[in-house]
Amino acid sequence: MSNKQLCRSRQHNIIAGVMGGIADYLGWSPFKVRLLFVILSCLFVAVPGILIYIVLWFLMPLEEE
Repeated sequence: MSNKQLCRSRQHNIIAGVMGGIADYLGWSPFKVRLLFVILSCLFVAVPGILIYIVLWFLMPLEEE
């Protein structure tokens, strides 16, 4: 069983490393995760994606060096 922890990425960060951290955790491309996030944010206008991103930014710990 893998002992991976969901945390913000230091390698794949554009703003805060949130999407890069999710991509690392899932083993996906950071570009695909960002694209999926933008598409879902546009589709579900009732819950603004920027608010979800900010909440994840504060809740996810930064990746250790």
